[in-house]
Amino acid sequence: MSAVELNPRPVRVSPLIKFTRWSLLGLGILYGAFHHNRFSKIENARREKEEAERPAREARLAAEKKRASEAEIKYLGELMTTNK
Repeated sequence: MSAVELNPRPVRVSPLIKFTRWSLLGLGILYGAFHHNRFSKIENARREKEEAERPAREARLAAEKKRASEAEIKYLGELMTTNK
């Protein structure tokens, strides 16, 4: 058999290192939960503002679309009359 073991024995980790790892993991989870909560509140406020502005924005877009359509029809009409 070779000198290298196929399944070497696990290394014993210091309790201080284990405690530090688990503490940092817990702190990371708490940090993430805190920031998720904060960003969720900001995002909800932004969505509410967009919902309040939606009717005005849709009306503006519809008016722009109508003007563009009328301009295109006018342009095509001019093209048709100049070609004859």
